[in-house]
Amino acid sequence: MAEPARPLPPEAPPPGTLREIQPGLLRARMPLPFPPGHVNLWFLEEEGGWLAIDTGIASPPTQAIWEQLLVQPALGGRPLSGLLITHFHPDHSGLAGWLGARFGLLPIMTRIEWLMGRTLWHDAGPGMVAQQVAHYARAGCPAEYLAFVEQRGALYRRSVGEPPRAFHALRDGETQRIGGTAWRVITGAGHAPDMITLHAPERGILISADQILPRISPFIGLHPGEPEADPLGDFLASNERFRPLPAETLVLPSHGEPFIGLQPRIDALAAHHAERLERLAELCRDPVTAFVAAQRLFPRAAAEQGQIGFAVGETLAHLRRLERQGWLDAEPAADGVLRWRMRG
Repeated sequence: MAEPARPLPPEAPPPGTLREIQPGLLRARMPLPFPPGHVNLWFLEEEGGWLAIDTGIASPPTQAIWEQLLVQPALGGRPLSGLLITHFHPDHSGLAGWLGARFGLLPIMTRIEWLMGRTLWHDAGPGMVAQQVAHYARAGCPAEYLAFVEQRGALYRRSVGEPPRAFHALRDGETQRIGGTAWRVITGAGHAPDMITLHAPERGILISADQILPRISPFIGLHPGEPEADPLGDFLASNERFRPLPAETLVLPSHGEPFIGLQPRIDALAAHHAERLERLAELCRDPVTAFVAAQRLFPRAAAEQGQIGFAVGETLAHLRRLERQGWLDAEPAADGVLRWRMRG
């Protein structure tokens, strides 16, 4: 097993407060009403104010915590002068519209992440729900769960305010000067399609978003909107973009504590998914649905209505990786359910 990431002493700031990581670099910790229970926000000092990185979900409690953050002495009475959103997920982009309107800012995102947020927010009708039900039906989910998905409806709007109609695009490999420091954009994939991370070589820091977390793997799931994708392959490949960074890079993740040990953590993530792929391949010696496989891989999650979608999505991502590697075939049955079995 690869050496685990080396954590730094826990110094998580209480909600509504800021803690200095380095001069001109602050951390806030925003509570979440769902796992993993919090998201880290970062503030970079620049001329005229502060660039905020990510927002938390759209909710009255989150807005109240933002009101506390904006008057913290650490900001020196200066406003937000920039807003960067690492990716479209609710805990990162939920208040992008609200903060952008309040401070007159164009959120900074990759084009794909902005488009994903806009699309999901507006595509909330019965057609979208029907597509999700069909997706989980093909995975072999029981009728009770399909009824749950239909009754639940669209989730994205519940924790995301209306995304901004305009934005400023960043691309992989670009360099942004923020407060006199050059930050290089390195995009990650798998968890989100084109997630921004920022590396400052002169400061020895990587703001890693959800791409590389210290203790858990980010959720890597196959989504109804791109059913033929290979998100796990994308995730493992894009992690290799970070391997050349210096070993003593301080990694600032969106969940969990800052740590040093980037390359061992990349190795540990690869080993974790390799072990899961091996277990899954064994399960597929006889034909198996994604739902049945998820019950074996994630028994606790697959037993909870609200978590089945995550368990099945992650299982499907691993099944697809095994298919792309030449180990499995997906066999549609007369009932429309896909069953996966070992090739040959």
